[in-house]
Amino acid sequence: MNKSVKKSFSLKSLAKPVMTISLACAALVSLQGCVAMFVGGAVVGTMAAIDRRTLGAQTEDKTIVLKGESAIKRALTDAAHVNVNSYNRRALLTGEVPDEAAKATAERELRAVQGVTAVLNELVIGSASSISARSNDALITTKIKASLVDTKGINESAFKVVTEAGNVYLMGRVTQSEGATAASVAAGVSGVKKVTKMFEYITEAELKALQVTKSKIDLNEEQK
Repeated sequence: MNKSVKKSFSLKSLAKPVMTISLACAALVSLQGCVAMFVGGAVVGTMAAIDRRTLGAQTEDKTIVLKGESAIKRALTDAAHVNVNSYNRRALLTGEVPDEAAKATAERELRAVQGVTAVLNELVIGSASSISARSNDALITTKIKASLVDTKGINESAFKVVTEAGNVYLMGRVTQSEGATAASVAAGVSGVKKVTKMFEYITEAELKALQVTKSKIDLNEEQK
């Protein structure tokens, strides 16, 4: 591939096709796996490179999710449906548990995972959600991501979107302006009941520094 072709290739150009595939996958309750197969290793590597977290933080977030979910599963009964998400070591608990004791246990287990700096416990007391409800949440998440791609002034890759029972949680390292815009976009998506912002705010100067770093990465990719 020559340099002129490489320069015309960008992650943004893949965003809409990826979202289209993702919408279809969400309806089949296999969103994450389908996107992974479609995107492939090369683009995943690029996404990691432009993520606003350090590579160390990205790796640690994955570890927090794996260890947290494993510890919680061992501590609770099968009646619990608990999801763990982490962004820059700030963790989120969503899902359903049978009682307050189980809710407290889940939080305690997650806080004990090395690297976790904060936990937002949004678990609710009740029976586990249905497959159709989870499918609908996946569809809402994908619609929000698609809407963020089409929104000027923000970068969709800077946000992590989690949906549970129609309640949306937005995570990421963003400016106040970016956060407000994303929250407004998410609130306008059909099926969304509430939007909770879990952002780690950065200044405009910090954002510019991150953009300079991304430009250097793009330049290196073009020169390969």
